[in-house]
Amino acid sequence: MGKGALALVLHAHLPYVRSAEPDSLEEDWFFQALIECYLPLLQVLEEAAAAPNQHPRLTISLSPTLLSLLSDDDLKHRFPAWLAVRLDLLAQTSSDLQPAADHLAEIIQRHLHQWLACEGDLIGRFAQLQRSKVVDLLTCGATHGYMPLLREHPEAVRGQLRTAVREHLRLVGEQPLGIWLPECAYYEGLDRWILDAGLRYTVLDGHGLLHATPRPRYGVYAPICSRNGVAFFGRDSDATLPVWSAEQGYPGDPFYREFHRDLGWDLPIEQLHEIGLKEPRPLGLKMHRVTDQTSPLDAKAVYEPAIACARTKEHAQLYLKGRRIQLDQLANTMAIEPLLVAPFDAELFGHWWFEGPTFLAEIFRQASKEQVYFTRLRDVLTSNPQLQLCEPCPSSWGQGGYHDYWLNDSNAWVVPEWSRAGKAMVERCSLGVARESDLRLLQQAARELLLAQSSDWSFILRAGTTTELAKERIHRHLNRFWQLMQAINDKQHLPEDWLITLESEDGLFPFIQATDWARIRD
Repeated sequence: MGKGALALVLHAHLPYVRSAEPDSLEEDWFFQALIECYLPLLQVLEEAAAAPNQHPRLTISLSPTLLSLLSDDDLKHRFPAWLAVRLDLLAQTSSDLQPAADHLAEIIQRHLHQWLACEGDLIGRFAQLQRSKVVDLLTCGATHGYMPLLREHPEAVRGQLRTAVREHLRLVGEQPLGIWLPECAYYEGLDRWILDAGLRYTVLDGHGLLHATPRPRYGVYAPICSRNGVAFFGRDSDATLPVWSAEQGYPGDPFYREFHRDLGWDLPIEQLHEIGLKEPRPLGLKMHRVTDQTSPLDAKAVYEPAIACARTKEHAQLYLKGRRIQLDQLANTMAIEPLLVAPFDAELFGHWWFEGPTFLAEIFRQASKEQVYFTRLRDVLTSNPQLQLCEPCPSSWGQGGYHDYWLNDSNAWVVPEWSRAGKAMVERCSLGVARESDLRLLQQAARELLLAQSSDWSFILRAGTTTELAKERIHRHLNRFWQLMQAINDKQHLPEDWLITLESEDGLFPFIQATDWARIRD
C-alpha cells in the first residue's frame, strides 16, 4: 500500500455580474462557466461517489459572489433560453463540423437535463457532496478583494471575511472552516482576521511556506500552523504543472479542444444579429482542436471527441503514476505521511481545458489501481493535529509570486480610491447612524465598497482584456458608494426608485452588517 495522499483543491469564483443586462458579455461568463465547468464537475463527483471502488475527495472553494449568482432566480430562469440559442446554432453548422457539433450538442443537452432535474439548485448538490464527505467546501473573500492591498484599513479586511462567512452559511447551510484567500495572497498578520471570522485553514503558493519562519522541516509536503492558530497548506508545483500548463502540460495536447477558436468569431455578422448580438464575441461553441500550438486559428483541425477521450485516459494514468513515484520518494525521507496539495482555478476544468472534467473522472477511476489516495484539507487537519509552528511569508500565486500583478502601472490608481472609501466607511460605521433609514443606506454602501474592491477588475486591467468594462465597474460602485455616504452624512433623502433599482442590481449579501467596518480598538 502506498503512503501519503493527494489533495486536489479547486477555486470556484466569478465576479458579481448580476447587474448585467440579459445577453450581455458578463452574463455569458456565468452561463459558460455553468455549462462548461460546474455542471460537468458536479456530474463527475456524483458519479464517482456512487461508483464502487472509487473514493473521490476534493476541496472546493465557492466564492460568495459565485454563490450569489448560483442562487439568483432571474439567472436560473434565463439559462435554458441561453442554451437553446446555442443548440440551434450547433444544428446549423457546416457538414465538416457536424460530428463535433453533434458531440457538443449532446453534452449541452445532458447537462441541461441535469439542470432541470435539480431545478438549478447547484448549491444544494454541492452541499450534499459535503454532507457525504466527498467535498470540503471553503469560502473566499466576499468579493475576492486582494487582502494585502486593503490592509491599510484592517476593518476592510474584516468586512470581506466576515461577510463571506455569513453568506456561505446562509446559502450552503454550514459554517465554512477553511478559506481560499483571493489570489492566494497573504500578508503578515492576516491570520488574525482569518481566525476572527471563524476560519481555521487556507492555501498558499509554495513560497509562502518555503520562506516561512522558521523554515518548515517538511517544506510544502505538510501543513504548518501560525501562532494565531491558523493552518496553512502549500502548493506543490510538481503536482500542478502537468495539469494547468498549456505549454508543458496536458491541456496543450494536439487532440484536445482549442479554447480560442469559437463559433462566435466565425459566424457572419448577419447571423449574430439574428440572435441579438451587435458584434462578434465568444459563444462558448468550440469545435476545433489544438492541432499545433503555433498554428493560426484558421488552420486548426476539426475536433475529434473519441481521440480526445482516449488521451484523457492516458494522461490520467501518467499523472497518477507521477504522483505515486513522488509520494514514495517523499515517504522514504519523512517521519510523517507526505501530502501533495494541488490547487487550481476550477474553471480550468471544462472552460479553459474542455477535457478537464473527463480527466478528473479518469483519475478517480484509475486511482485505486495506481495506489493514489485522495483527501480533503479538513481531513488532513483532523488526522494530524500536531503541526509545526511557523509564520508564513507574504506571497501570492500571481505572476512573480507577490503583489505586482495587482499593483502596477495599469491598476495602481484604484488602490488610493479603495483606501479613501475604506477610511470613510470606517469613520461612519464607528459613529453609527441616527435614523433607521440611514442604516439601509449604510448597508448598501458596504455592498458597493465590497464590489469595488473585487480583484477581478484589477486583474482585467493588468491583462488588458475588456479594460473599459473593468474601469466602468470600479467607477460605478465607487460613485454609488459616495452618493450613499453623502446622503447619510448630509441627512439627504435619496429617490426611492433609485434606491430600489440599486438594491436590485447590487442586492447580494442580505445579512451584511455595517458594524463589521467599525473601528478596531486594540
